[in-house]
Amino acid sequence: MAGLFDEPDPADDPVAPAREDAPLAERMRPKTFEEFLGQSHLLGEGRILENFFRGESRQSLILWGPPGTGKTTLARLLAARSEMPFVPFSAVLSGIKEIRVVMAEAEARRKRDGRPTLLFIDEIHRFNKAQQDAFLPYVESGDIVLIGATTENPSFEVVGPLLSRSRVLVLESLSVSTLAGILRNALERGVEAPVTADDATLEAIAEAADGDARRALTLLETAAGLLGIEGGILDERVLKEALQRKALRYDKSGEEHYNVISALHKSVRNSDADASIYWLTRMLEAGEDRRFVARRLLRMAIEDIGIADVEATRVCLDAWNTYDRLGTPEGELALVQAAVYLARAPKSNATYKAYSAVREAVQQSAAEPVPLHLRNASTKLMKEVGYGKGYRYAHDDPDAVDEMTCLPPSLEGVRFLPDSD
Repeated sequence: MAGLFDEPDPADDPVAPAREDAPLAERMRPKTFEEFLGQSHLLGEGRILENFFRGESRQSLILWGPPGTGKTTLARLLAARSEMPFVPFSAVLSGIKEIRVVMAEAEARRKRDGRPTLLFIDEIHRFNKAQQDAFLPYVESGDIVLIGATTENPSFEVVGPLLSRSRVLVLESLSVSTLAGILRNALERGVEAPVTADDATLEAIAEAADGDARRALTLLETAAGLLGIEGGILDERVLKEALQRKALRYDKSGEEHYNVISALHKSVRNSDADASIYWLTRMLEAGEDRRFVARRLLRMAIEDIGIADVEATRVCLDAWNTYDRLGTPEGELALVQAAVYLARAPKSNATYKAYSAVREAVQQSAAEPVPLHLRNASTKLMKEVGYGKGYRYAHDDPDAVDEMTCLPPSLEGVRFLPDSD
């Protein structure tokens, strides 16, 4: 990265052509907005980024989306259109020392010619709170316009003050048709050997890429490499060798981890056994901790099935124990069976709701003494002062069920559970 007062470094040109020996995904990076495919909800006339295209906006942005959806490319194209000095910054490779140097140069540049610096931070979620806070004064003063790219939910990974000064743009996974178009362009002008492929083949590669343009182009480059320097046709045999086993998009500690477990939980709650198997298998195939899955299934049994089927808890505990005894892969079937059982079981959240309501009542009401008739008179003195007085033994006095109250006086008559449960 060149200093801001040095002669321009071609490497800092936001749309500089990639080296000839760079990977296909880098060589195919769009150099103009006309070449950019996808994200139509952000691009085009009347869309969110129109003012940025015209160079009329200097608002900081957070670009949030899955890998390979165009975050870095979009930032570079915006930088080229803005005509602001462009400084790319990697949260993986840089620390607080580098931040201070860049901020000092940006401040000096703005004092000299009045132009802010467009600072692009890739993987901004990797910066800790102190590092992110270091940008705030310079964003507020206008010394920098910040564009941060992240695959993680900014609500959790970007500090509040920085988030409130930026506009969050959500990039979506690319559709199969969009990826197929990107692959078709790569065949026409990116792949060196003469390689041909029909639409079905390109769509198969796009399907395997899970909405990630970088992955799609890497798969295409792998397939083309298998044909050799003479090129040829990408047939089923070559495609199968190139694709191998599909790598599912999944981060065991990130956004997709929580998205998929949420999908599983909601599918079980909705009594959709097919969807429950699908989302559970997605997690297992991506390498999720099997004991995490077992814990979450047990939670579903308690939270969503409850007293409608008290055997659900036992089924989940048995599945957990079975997995611990059998391990992978045989033990995974026990987890799948538990998920199917939960999805098909009757549902009740009565105890879950009642517990929440009682907790709120306990927090908001005074801690009243236990009524005397409910106290145990274990000594003569306790009996003399009234402990147990008025207590009615329900086994001998069935009317006590309706006539004797057991809640504190301030909550008498309150119902936390519906009569049907």
